Amino acid sequence: MTTQKLSTLAFILCGSIAPLCAQTPAAAPAPSAFLAIAPRVELKDGDSFVFLGDSITHQCLYTQYVEDFFYTRYPDRRIHFHNAGVGGDVAQNALDRFDEDVAAYKPKVVTILLGMNDGGYKGFDQTTFDRYQAGMTTVLDKIKEIGAAAVPMTPTMHDARAARLRNKAMEPRDTYYNGVLSLYGAWLREMAQQRGLGFVDMYGPLNQLTLEQRRTNPDWTMIADAVHPGAAGQFVMANALLSDMAVKSQVSGITISKKDGKWISTASNAKVTELAGGETVSFTAHENALPWVVPAEAAEGYKLTSAGHRMSNEKVTVRNLAPGTYEMRIDGTPIGKWNDGQLAFGVEIEANEAAPQYQQALKVAELNQRRNKEAYAGIRGEYAKLKGVRNKMNKAVGTPEEAAAKTEFTSYHTAMKDRVKTLLDAARAMEDEIYKINKPVPHRYELVLVAAQPAK
Repeated sequence: MTTQKLSTLAFILCGSIAPLCAQTPAAAPAPSAFLAIAPRVELKDGDSFVFLGDSITHQCLYTQYVEDFFYTRYPDRRIHFHNAGVGGDVAQNALDRFDEDVAAYKPKVVTILLGMNDGGYKGFDQTTFDRYQAGMTTVLDKIKEIGAAAVPMTPTMHDARAARLRNKAMEPRDTYYNGVLSLYGAWLREMAQQRGLGFVDMYGPLNQLTLEQRRTNPDWTMIADAVHPGAAGQFVMANALLSDMAVKSQVSGITISKKDGKWISTASNAKVTELAGGETVSFTAHENALPWVVPAEAAEGYKLTSAGHRMSNEKVTVRNLAPGTYEMRIDGTPIGKWNDGQLAFGVEIEANEAAPQYQQALKVAELNQRRNKEAYAGIRGEYAKLKGVRNKMNKAVGTPEEAAAKTEFTSYHTAMKDRVKTLLDAARAMEDEIYKINKPVPHRYELVLVAAQPAK
């Protein structure tokens, strides 16, 4: 084996086991002290949910898609969401603004997406890792102190191939950094288990979907700049968060069938009335939820994760129809044609753009997109600027510029609070509108025979 190969192997081995070898491990808890893992998150009316993170959270995308899910799945619950992401943040930066950017919102749940910057964009380094461990431990402690449920999430994927495709590759980061992030996430998973916390794996789904797509398209990526997932990748992240932490629920399931010559119905998360049968079967359905719909920019991620079927599922089943092809109409609008066998098996309409409930959910998503672009992007920008002023103040400690830097920080911080309040008021006004337009309404369904099957 060449010297270069031996050196590389040693680097990988040391990077993998150094955290275990370089420190004296804490005594493992006795079996009787093991904590049960926290249950899935179930948000109630009035609860607040905070997304704490770095630039990937600052993008206001995966957070937005998670918000869309709750706005449409639980329209009867007024849930408040706050994005607390700042570009370039490491754990210590999150701690610097914790009281006013997290604790002040009295959250029931705080998700944490940090680590991408903490690793320093280089091969494994013990000192850097120790600093990340210390910072994340304090973040978890602070969330516990305010009585919120912490949900740590692994760092996301670093896509070295995307960097190489753009001729932007940098070494050693683009050989080792994705593996370094995996190590950080593995440590975080262990900490979550020791504390009995919920946990979200962001790293696995992004890497696995990328691998699968590159079987047919070697240039495919969700992370064009190697670090920040685009809308499709951010949807994959939202889906991972909801898959790991949200209570499983169906938009609705409606079954129409005939028993003893009479049409009957059963329904989950919906109420069926005015059922009438004959050559045309019709009924009115009032569902308790809307399908999970996101802006068109995230459509690829929605498709790749089969999110409609897995996380939405709005199913209509009609049995005992006469043989033939039927057109389903909702409020008079045709949404598709299926034969009697397909309808007996059940058809899913959660992603059917012609359906009025889809269009209603899309309006929710589009308004929430505005809320994030017009209000929350500005709020996050203010906190990013505050970090710059704070860093300047910290660097000036012990120098002749210290007093002036403190004054500058105080002045900026005071003025910033007024600007943030204005933006928060705008966000809340749009939230009020969301809760006006997200209420499901009754819809009239018709199954109209359009092509009878000839008798044999």
